[in-house]
Amino acid sequence: MKAIKTNIEGLLILEPRVIEDARGYFFESFSERDFETLVGPVHFVQDNESMSQRGVVRGLHFQRPPFSQAKLVRCIRGSVLDVAVDLRHGSPTFGRHEAIELTEQNHRQLFIPKGFAHGFAVLSDVAVFQYKCDEFYHPEADGGIQLCDPELGIDWHIPLNEAIRSEKDKILPRLRDFDNPF
Repeated sequence: MKAIKTNIEGLLILEPRVIEDARGYFFESFSERDFETLVGPVHFVQDNESMSQRGVVRGLHFQRPPFSQAKLVRCIRGSVLDVAVDLRHGSPTFGRHEAIELTEQNHRQLFIPKGFAHGFAVLSDVAVFQYKCDEFYHPEADGGIQLCDPELGIDWHIPLNEAIRSEKDKILPRLRDFDNPF
């Protein structure tokens, strides 16, 4: 596995070594030893999976301290545009985002450190999305920012007037209006 740096410190694309032959393919999707070498020590405690149809946009979500989450995300079926927004106080890239296409073909994963909002848009007919978290889900710590905030300038590759969003996501505050806990 190799780590590819992004333009935001700590946010990494992880690309596995895929072995392919006439039978199909094989790769290690997670090795604690390799992960610690490339990223550092992170103890994952929960795995999550979602299935969504084309046009679904989820996010931008985070958990407030002391329950902040680092995540390791991947798309195992279909394709998504995965987006992470830096919300860390004092970060030189505060408010900036990275958008990476994760697909079942490229097998890429994105490591998202604590202090980021996260979301994704489904680009294929169906997408199955998996992620590891280093903190359990705490509904009382649930937070988010508006994914269509013009100040963020995110191109979701889907017309937002056609995006399928939850009612909860539609009423999230803009970046400038939310109480930043990080």
